[in-house]
Amino acid sequence: MAVKMMMKGAVLPGNSTVEMKDFEVPTPGHGQVLIRTMATTICGSDIRCIYREHTGKGPEGYIPGMVAGHEPCGIIEEEGPGLRRFKKGDRVIVYHISGCGVCNDCRRGYYISCKSSFRQAYGWQRNGGMAPYILAEEKDLVALPDQLTYKDGAQVACGFGTVYEAIEKIGICGNDAVLVTGLGPVGLAALMLAKAMGANQLIGVEMNEYRIELAKKLGLVDHVFKPGDDALENILAVTGGRGVERAIDASANDAGRQLAIRATREWGKIAFVGEGGTCTFNPSPDIIHGQKSIYGSWVTSLWKMEELVERLVRWNIHPEDLITHEFSIDQAAEAYRLMAGGECGKVAVVFDK
Repeated sequence: MAVKMMMKGAVLPGNSTVEMKDFEVPTPGHGQVLIRTMATTICGSDIRCIYREHTGKGPEGYIPGMVAGHEPCGIIEEEGPGLRRFKKGDRVIVYHISGCGVCNDCRRGYYISCKSSFRQAYGWQRNGGMAPYILAEEKDLVALPDQLTYKDGAQVACGFGTVYEAIEKIGICGNDAVLVTGLGPVGLAALMLAKAMGANQLIGVEMNEYRIELAKKLGLVDHVFKPGDDALENILAVTGGRGVERAIDASANDAGRQLAIRATREWGKIAFVGEGGTCTFNPSPDIIHGQKSIYGSWVTSLWKMEELVERLVRWNIHPEDLITHEFSIDQAAEAYRLMAGGECGKVAVVFDK
């Protein structure tokens, strides 16, 4: 009888700690692959819904004991039977939701919106990327080009895909001044992509000094302001009194969302990508009279994630530039603690090559 290989995986009990537990290295079944994890990044939703406490419900409901990490990237180590496209040795990104595949949302590629009982999110309802190996369905994979690193790919799996979807909804081009409220990893990703798309003026709003300086260091902002009573006045001042054409809220903060709406000029478009919170505004003066549109945007589709990967190569930009701290899997507790504190950009757990 063959001896099962074992591995250590990071589990989040929900009390701002990390537990390392033993797991069997899984064997892929029909239509599945075993991926050797190369990099997994930490998402804000991991902190908000799992790390501090298990607050998530439904699609964000964490099953206690699951290996955490829904932003994994790696290389196929073992093939299960019945594969149709991918093979051993392929570099792949894991789309972090495994949908049923046959509902209307899944057929559009939006596994994130699958409402079937078969829907499972990696790192939430099935084991994720905070372990040396991850079992994945072939249908959930996106090819990672040689021009991109595993740390690039890990961020495509959620944060950059989320922002790309929002940008596609509101449209950004060289005519636009763009405002991003909240410069955590998602907000920084929004600035990076908006810059690549040619936005002629990039404005950020953030209160965390570390992230303000990171945005400046990376050359992602022309102007950055702290939230407060004068934030709207400052934005109007640098946009000729008219406001921005496009705004993205990544703050999930009521005041941040209000600012995104009110700093957008007439006929402008706003996307909300920050999760949770509330938004209080006055419909007539804030959006109706200005002919403004507000879009809600939740992650992205498989085909747009593939499109994003192609464009990252074309634009020669690398999401890994937003990573400020890297840890080994044995240091997962330190990695989550740093991400929860906010004095960082993106945080990655990397594995031996």
